Amino acid sequence: MRIGIIGAGSIAGIMATTLQPLHGAQCYAIASRDIKRAREFADKYGFERAYGSYADMLSDPGVELVYIATPHSHHYEHIKMCLEHGKHVLCEKAFCANADQAREVLLMAEERGLLLAEAIWTRYMPMREIINKVLKSGIIGNATSLSANLGYPLIGKSRMVRPELAGGALLDLGVYVLNFASMVFGDEIDSIAANCIKLDTGVDAQETIMLTYRDGRMASLYATMLAQTDRRGLINGTAGYIEIENINNYEMVRVFNLERKIVAEYTAPTQITGYEYEVQSAMKAIQNGLTECPEMPHAEILRMMQLMDSIREAWGIEFPFEKDNTIRITAQDIAPGRKSSVVRTDDDKAQKKPGSVVRKISETSDKISKEEEREEKAKDAREKPGRGHDDEKSATQKLKDPGDRLKIEEGSSEPGSVTEKIQHIVIDDDDRPVDKRSLTGKLRDLSLDEDTVLPYTDYRKLK
Repeated sequence: MRIGIIGAGSIAGIMATTLQPLHGAQCYAIASRDIKRAREFADKYGFERAYGSYADMLSDPGVELVYIATPHSHHYEHIKMCLEHGKHVLCEKAFCANADQAREVLLMAEERGLLLAEAIWTRYMPMREIINKVLKSGIIGNATSLSANLGYPLIGKSRMVRPELAGGALLDLGVYVLNFASMVFGDEIDSIAANCIKLDTGVDAQETIMLTYRDGRMASLYATMLAQTDRRGLINGTAGYIEIENINNYEMVRVFNLERKIVAEYTAPTQITGYEYEVQSAMKAIQNGLTECPEMPHAEILRMMQLMDSIREAWGIEFPFEKDNTIRITAQDIAPGRKSSVVRTDDDKAQKKPGSVVRKISETSDKISKEEEREEKAKDAREKPGRGHDDEKSATQKLKDPGDRLKIEEGSSEPGSVTEKIQHIVIDDDDRPVDKRSLTGKLRDLSLDEDTVLPYTDYRKLK
């Protein structure tokens, strides 16, 4: 299959390295906004054609599958371009900047009968199935909780810190821990508690996310662009626990009993870079006439985007282009004979169908009465001063109030549900001198330049 790549950065280079020896894949075309860079890339990785325009490459009838390797902020635009030119698409994570963008392009792909897949590589790796089999075997009894972390010192990367590029730890790193939890425990989430630390640019630098599921299980997640972490995942059960080495590119899975002794161990198979599994899945889906990959179906892509939207909303994080260009979806019929796994919207509101991807995360049975609501508002007005001085505080003087209610559907207000307001982190005053430098200033004093940032070509550590 002839594959074209949009974007000629380091991630594209890893994909090109993957395609070279991959059976059934052909390094066909590379497109960059800089024709010189595209030609250098083509020469280095053996691509037949180089283009200085994305549109020019997409107009090439020889291109069958396009891999998008541009920043999150551009995925929506570039996916649309590919689909409009009749090309199948494999797009890097995070799939889009928000769920509205994702919904539009997913529907667009289904209507055209074109494959559109998210390249979240951990969903496609064979070790995922190993973990599932170990859990189903019952060797650790009933799994009751899990934890996962992912962190790299990436503050030197402009795409991570710039809001106009949809920067922040959540879409780049948090997406992996959220997907890990989803793959292990599913998506029946009852409530979310999440906090973050922001840079002066307004993006999240590091965060903790606690998910509570309807059956009582819990997931504790941590992601950061400020530090190196051990990247481990733990699944705790009534008869033992499972330790996953590197949740970002599974290397080893160890099973422990109640005496904390290893009773089973599984090593990841040898791989080219780890990207090959998503490419193989995409090519197989295209050959079978599918518009989605079974490892990461459209409904799951949208669900994960909605989850991250809800968390960002709670933190008060909105990208500049979201303020100016809100994506509106209108109800249209699915192409005849084709069933969509993506729920359409009507009058700019998502359909709240039972069991759909836009259902409430937490079903609430009782509503707060109007009298109670008025009392709560009056209480808030008495206890909280005006917000006029909040903006004068630096990031070191306050940890940003995560924002308004984390919500999936208006009107849900049950205590403990996903719509419960995330509480303030309280910073106790003391007599120590206050360091008036901003958080960003302090971090930059650590001299985390580009040379010290973990390179993307370390395939087993970072995608």
